[in-house]
Amino acid sequence: MDGFELTQPVFKSYVLPNAPLEKLAEGFRWVEGPVWFADRDELLFSDLPNNRVMRWSQSGGLSIYRQDGDFENGHARDRQGRLLSCSHRGRRIHRTELDGTVTALVERYRGKRLNSPNDIVCKSDGTIWFSDPPYGIQTDYEGGKQDSELPAAVYRFDPRDGTLTVVADDFQGPNGLCFSPDERRLYIVETGLQFATDPVQHVRAFDVSEDGRLSGGQIFCTIHPGNADGIRCDEHGNLWSSAGDGVHCIDPGGELVGKIRVPSTVANLTFGGRNNSRLFLCASHSVYAIYVNVRGAVVL
Repeated sequence: MDGFELTQPVFKSYVLPNAPLEKLAEGFRWVEGPVWFADRDELLFSDLPNNRVMRWSQSGGLSIYRQDGDFENGHARDRQGRLLSCSHRGRRIHRTELDGTVTALVERYRGKRLNSPNDIVCKSDGTIWFSDPPYGIQTDYEGGKQDSELPAAVYRFDPRDGTLTVVADDFQGPNGLCFSPDERRLYIVETGLQFATDPVQHVRAFDVSEDGRLSGGQIFCTIHPGNADGIRCDEHGNLWSSAGDGVHCIDPGGELVGKIRVPSTVANLTFGGRNNSRLFLCASHSVYAIYVNVRGAVVL
């Protein structure tokens, strides 16, 4: 099967030989943070070093959604359909209201500024979970050099009462994160220290209690070539991860099921499109899409 690598037989049922990889747009500096808006039938994603958020739709093509948004990286939608964004230069989580205004949600923890929030997910109870490595304030390329005030960590924010809690702090560089379909497991990517010669890089799996606490945290898988960055789960609980050679599909036991080969390094991905079965890929300077025979996990 051209463009696919089958490691386990089941992967053959997930991919479609007559649905090739498509390039939707190109000419960016480094694309990140894809999020699908099914009610608007459009994809939003960040052209991070160019400090803009882009919009793509099948009918309308490519346009700029927001320019000069304080270097936004990861995005998600909350339970009311509003856009949640991670700002590098603003060092915060902000929300775009339905009327287009922007509201700052989280900027500090115990009086100190966050580093540069990277990736974000919204749980079915409305709580917002995000990673906060220092990557965005270590260079001028993705936000601008600033001093770090807090160690890298993963946070849980409850917009109902404004509480902000550290749920994991034993990371050097927490990055992408996503819940399993039943939300009993949280996957978190460790991409290590940015300029290290041999950074620690793997995906860890945590058990999630009803009150939002995490336990476990064992290594779930390691992605090679390259490393994991953005991740998403499908309806069967498989983890789809970005990689140096494309997209890797990992089963719930941590074993590689198969790969979708992509011409450039994939940084992030999301499910969307008709029936939530189109995989959108942010890959270096371009955005790709491919239809697959599996649906993205739906938040409960």
